[in-house]
Amino acid sequence: MQPFDIQEIQAKSILSPSSLKDADYDFSCNPYIGCRFGCVYCYASFMGRMVGKKTNDWGEFVFAKMNAPELLKKEVAKLKNKGKGKTIWFSSVTDPYQGLEAKYQLTRKCLQVLVEADFQGSVTFLTKSDLVLRDIDVLKQLHHAEVGMTITSTDDSISRYFEKFAPPVSARLAALKKLHQEKIDTYAFIGPLLPHFITNKEKLGQLFKAVHDVGVREIYVEFLNLSGYIRKRLKAELKDLDPTIWEEFYASQSKSYRNEFADIVYELVKKYGFKLRMEKTLYHKEMK
Repeated sequence: MQPFDIQEIQAKSILSPSSLKDADYDFSCNPYIGCRFGCVYCYASFMGRMVGKKTNDWGEFVFAKMNAPELLKKEVAKLKNKGKGKTIWFSSVTDPYQGLEAKYQLTRKCLQVLVEADFQGSVTFLTKSDLVLRDIDVLKQLHHAEVGMTITSTDDSISRYFEKFAPPVSARLAALKKLHQEKIDTYAFIGPLLPHFITNKEKLGQLFKAVHDVGVREIYVEFLNLSGYIRKRLKAELKDLDPTIWEEFYASQSKSYRNEFADIVYELVKKYGFKLRMEKTLYHKEMK
């Protein structure tokens, strides 16, 4: 394994228009390239090729865009009506609150730029880190902010296995509870749906209940993405995985399997009174 590579770089732009046809946001803002959390299923591992890395290097490099706040200040100033009606998402191909954010504070500085610019739109986050709690003071100054946490299990040992260096899921649930108490809007991203849930519906029910119990009322749910480059990385990272579990991974890509899984999800959505965003269980290959 190569040593962890940290580099400070200058970016050319910071606001990227959405390229997904069903996206709930207009722009994404990624203060970093790469992510130390190194989740084995992460679709963003393709970003390695942008900086001369391989897919299997995901989690072993982070490039910090040191001029991100300055770029954001310039680009937000160009938005009509101070961005009213627009949504900026932190972040589409990195985690805005990965560990290096504690040092560089690029996400926090970008938020401060939006406050100073009186950005009139919405700012939404998706993270696996309770470091977001550090920025509650700035979040409250935005016109509208919401924070989402990725929740793939209620078992810290499972989250550690698939999400190597991310904070445990128990810390994420506690963070959602704290944000709810601070009257900041929250949501949960339940995805990818790990295949074992279809044979253990009780575990999936426990996950939905845990999310509900910390005050979350809106969720996204997404099927596992087994695109070629992700499958290659999973096979390398999880080479000791039980072969029968691999069969579940492959089966999860079939239409019949997804339909059965979606029915389970809809039952749980109804049971707990959630709003299912995009009104469906997402499948990456259908969102391009």
